[in-house]
Amino acid sequence: MDDRCFLFMRHGETDYNRRKVRCGGDVDIPLTEAGERQAHDTARLLADGPDRIDAVIASPLIRTRRTAEIVLSVLGDVPLHLHDGLIERRLGAWNGMGIPETQPLIDAKATPPGGEGEEEFRERIRRTLDDIAGRGHRLPLLVGSKGVGRMLGLILGDEHPPMGNAAVLRFRFPSTVA
Repeated sequence: MDDRCFLFMRHGETDYNRRKVRCGGDVDIPLTEAGERQAHDTARLLADGPDRIDAVIASPLIRTRRTAEIVLSVLGDVPLHLHDGLIERRLGAWNGMGIPETQPLIDAKATPPGGEGEEEFRERIRRTLDDIAGRGHRLPLLVGSKGVGRMLGLILGDEHPPMGNAAVLRFRFPSTVA
C-alpha cells in the first residue's frame, strides 16, 4: 500500500447547484459569486492547515479551473495542471433535470441518453488516478465535481457522504488502482 495521500476538492457553487439540477461534464458553466467566496474560504483553510500541497490538478471545466485558480492565488507558488480525466461524468439528456428525479437513475447506474455510462466513468477515473499517482507528487490537490469525488470514494473503498461545494476530502493512493 502506498502511504501517499491526495486531497480532492469539489468546485464552488454554480447556478445549476443553486437550482438543484444536474450538471455533467458536458455542460461548462462558471461559478456564482457565492461559489467564488466558497473557493476563497476553502483556500484559506488549506493555506493555514498543516498540509503542504505541492501540485493542483484540475478538470479543465470553467467551474473547476476557476476554483483551482482561486486556491492557487492563496497558496502561492504551486503548479497547476489541467487533466481531462477529471471532467465530471457526461450526463447528456439528464443535464438541467432536477436532482430528485434523476437520483434514482444515478443509483441504478443507468446510462443517460447521450451521456457516459457508470462503468465508462469509473474506468476513466481509475486511469486518471493511476496517471496522477505515477507523477510522484507528495500531496496533490485534485479539483473536480461531486461525481468525481463520489467515484474516487467508490474506487478507493473510502465512500463519504455527498460533498458540499468547495468541500475537501482526503484519500490515500493505493499501490495500484488498475
